[in-house]
Amino acid sequence: MAYEQILYDVAERVATITLNRPDRLNAWTSRMESEVRQAMRDAGEDDDVRAIILTGAGRGFCAGADMDNLSGISGGTRREVPKTEPFDATLPPDFQTQYSYFPTVPKPIIAAINGPAAGLGLIMTLYCDIRIASDAAVFTTAFARRGLIAEHGISWLLPRLVGHAHALDLILSARRMEPAEALRMGMVNQVLPAAEHMAGVMDYARDLADNVSPRSIRIMKRQIYEALMQDLGEAVRAANAEMFGSFTSDDFREGVAHYVEKRQAAFTGT
Repeated sequence: MAYEQILYDVAERVATITLNRPDRLNAWTSRMESEVRQAMRDAGEDDDVRAIILTGAGRGFCAGADMDNLSGISGGTRREVPKTEPFDATLPPDFQTQYSYFPTVPKPIIAAINGPAAGLGLIMTLYCDIRIASDAAVFTTAFARRGLIAEHGISWLLPRLVGHAHALDLILSARRMEPAEALRMGMVNQVLPAAEHMAGVMDYARDLADNVSPRSIRIMKRQIYEALMQDLGEAVRAANAEMFGSFTSDDFREGVAHYVEKRQAAFTGT
């Protein structure tokens, strides 16, 4: 697929998807949405990719939905939610909606938040598995200041990351939040200096690609997201079933062998 509003690159077993409308702070469009979805599918199906980075071109991550598009629906025209094909139809339907499919991508997705992340742009970072922010980033839910509501599952996502009280504060006030506060709340995993940001994100992604079993990542990511819909007993039973499968896997044998032999791991993902 030829991409118009994103960039897609694979190097050292890491796929980098870059939102590429820097003149509009990478404001989200339906074209960008379909291209990101296809790029995630490409990366998910590529055996040479073991980690995925999502970032923005220029000085912003994503300023949210393109305001020209919002202006076009302000007269009361109903906005239809597009039907999309699931990444993995065996996973719960909760992860098959328009934007909630990131948990079904079988590889870790790292949001490299290089600048402002607002509205839908913020939501896309919350659907990622890991969030590493630049100290030049800034965050806002934005919706309350546009006369909108908590869109696309943020009312479910944000409290699970930062807690009920912080989520209400951020959603109701739509105030701007700096990276240090986002880190204290638990909304981001790390904050790095802007000059070192992408290099630090790449180091983290390469560590996953080089030193961690792709099979383990694939199954553990699925366990974590499915457990959000399970009680403890269900999570334990699922883990017990997966544990026996791991004992017969090539990656388990390699995990033991490279440790005993004190050498670099050579995981195959099987």
